[in-house]
Amino acid sequence: MTRGTSMKIIPTLVLGLFSSYASASGFQLTEQNASGLGNAYAGSAAVAENASTVFYNPAGMTQLQSREFSGGLAAITTSYKFSNGSSNTGLLSGNGGDGGGTGFVPNAYLSLALTKDLYVGLGVGAPFGLKTEYDNPWTGAAQSHKFEVKTMNVNPSLAYRVNDKVSLGLGLNWQKLDAQYVRTAGVGPVPGAPSQSNPFSGVPTQLSTADLNLNDNAWGWNIGGLFTVSATTKVGVSYRSAIQYHATGSVNVSGNPVAAFDRATSSNVKADIKLPDTFILSVTQKLNDKWEMLGDLSWTGWSSIPKIDIIRTSGVQNGAIAQTLATDFRDTWRVALGANYQYNDTWKLKYGIAYDQTPVKGADTRLVSLPDNNRVWFSAGAQWKPSKATTVDIGAAYLYVKDGQINNNQLTSLRGLVNGTYQDSAWILGAQYSQAF
Repeated sequence: MTRGTSMKIIPTLVLGLFSSYASASGFQLTEQNASGLGNAYAGSAAVAENASTVFYNPAGMTQLQSREFSGGLAAITTSYKFSNGSSNTGLLSGNGGDGGGTGFVPNAYLSLALTKDLYVGLGVGAPFGLKTEYDNPWTGAAQSHKFEVKTMNVNPSLAYRVNDKVSLGLGLNWQKLDAQYVRTAGVGPVPGAPSQSNPFSGVPTQLSTADLNLNDNAWGWNIGGLFTVSATTKVGVSYRSAIQYHATGSVNVSGNPVAAFDRATSSNVKADIKLPDTFILSVTQKLNDKWEMLGDLSWTGWSSIPKIDIIRTSGVQNGAIAQTLATDFRDTWRVALGANYQYNDTWKLKYGIAYDQTPVKGADTRLVSLPDNNRVWFSAGAQWKPSKATTVDIGAAYLYVKDGQINNNQLTSLRGLVNGTYQDSAWILGAQYSQAF
């Protein structure tokens, strides 16, 4: 896709605000608002209760007032705790502490009515993000010590009300990607003769650190439709395209007293990364004046990342593959159910539950940089409307993640065999402010 040079005026520093920890499966960030958090994002493409519909379904702008702004912040705390089984990583040892931490996902949206039926909007958010970082000592440091992905997405949109029953929307997405990958470049020797099960024998004792940095920006698109089936029922559908990156950067190796080794293994690099497309089908159903039910079925095309080849573009190994990240991801499904209870004219209570499938196929392809597994969301929240034009949402969710077995064998690449069990979990807290003006 054609790169937009005009968007480069956005300071790179802004991307630092979008540091985040993955909460949905893979490294997808569902938290593009906090108003949907209490419902576990059930009904996300049909609710259209504030300007954040720009992201979930741009057609929903036709349900808003003439001018609306919405902004929010979600705090995500993840936990990745490793228990060693029968790892074989040379002289490296230790469980690495907790590989998770706390990150923040901000969002901001604006919706404007040009005519009674034509709306324009703009959204800024972070659809993908991840950070894992382990303490020393860490037995898996040769596979990953730190892995961080940050994105920023700018999403101008358009919506048109065809009639009282049908609205359509579309948008463009300019997205920036920054990634950092830090690992131990080698492991120490193990006594004994080299063999298939013990290839570390004879490996030099000095350890180095490889620090890889990649970045790029690219374009994508999204479309959506909102259908008012009856006075009590709405159906929303939306699709966001995959985004193809041709990222470039460098890998810097340091720490070995033999400086020639570090110079030979440091170089410029490139990698092609195709972030997945997504599809959402949502329903909202009012049961009576007090209760509303919400549902969501979403699909993410994670198979767009079967692997990532990091290729050298300078130095004595120009053209060679520096490393391959064997992700072997599969496509995933997410199902969410939610309920709203209108307590009075000012307060609404929100509840939700969701099942989120991991793109990781099994123990052999689970990465220490992404120790992901299937998860269940338990969510609750509240909405306060102090006036007709002002809304404040708060929400919280606990993500129960099934224990994940890992048996990632990279012995032949001198990155060791990491074998054991991950205990993962996450908490999300969010707040959203919406204003019509």
